[in-house]
Amino acid sequence: MDLSKKHNIHFTGNPQAGKTLVFGHGFGVDQQSFSQIVPAFEHDYRIILYDNAGGGQSDLSSYSYERYETLEGYVTDLTAIMALAQGTPATFIGHSVSGMIGMMAANRQPHLFDKLVLIGSSPRYLDDAPASYTGGFDEAALQALFDAMQTNYEAWVIGFSPLAMRNEDRPELAEQFARSLQALRPDIALAVARAIFFLDHRMELPRVTRPTLIIQTANDIVVPAVVSEYMEQHIPGSKRIKINAQGHFPQISAPGEIITALRSFV
Repeated sequence: MDLSKKHNIHFTGNPQAGKTLVFGHGFGVDQQSFSQIVPAFEHDYRIILYDNAGGGQSDLSSYSYERYETLEGYVTDLTAIMALAQGTPATFIGHSVSGMIGMMAANRQPHLFDKLVLIGSSPRYLDDAPASYTGGFDEAALQALFDAMQTNYEAWVIGFSPLAMRNEDRPELAEQFARSLQALRPDIALAVARAIFFLDHRMELPRVTRPTLIIQTANDIVVPAVVSEYMEQHIPGSKRIKINAQGHFPQISAPGEIITALRSFV
């Protein structure tokens, strides 16, 4: 399978630049979610954009329930994509689950990564009783989420989109996210959601050797602030910043905040 076709890979930016930025999107969106961020870096960096298997304009024929039952399939994919940086120092900017995918890939192939940026990422979404770890969800909440997706996907999308996006004063943002979710095949969306929400990669955090920036927003229904605090405590030498943004998709709702944060780090 042609890697470029499989992941709808796009190269932009300055081909002569000595550094590369690779952007990885989260669940329910695709590479277009970074469209307001990329122009700020096109002059000084080579930029690689791609769609995760099962999402965006990726080749759906390459999606396999078995391969993507855990994040390992995505990690293997990302390792191949990072190699396209052709030896230039590459900073990986991962939103949501792609932050974890990037961290895991960097732990396995550190030579491919220069720095890591984790936007709204979590090593585990499930709470760990008794109160030793707060991820933001208990098993009943997750089962209700999966049941809702399975029973009436359209209704779930309409309910979930504004909760995840926040920014109630700009309903068009939630509508945009809803359209993105509706474009997913419901069976794939459910399978991907299961792979994400049942993950536990806390053991990967202390192994990180690359400079890491953790970006946290306010009122993120998916990743509460306590999770980013936990990550900062467990990723050696990491830096956590809280930005002036609401919800789980700051690259869409507050691109200026993300650009400022990235510029201070990359």
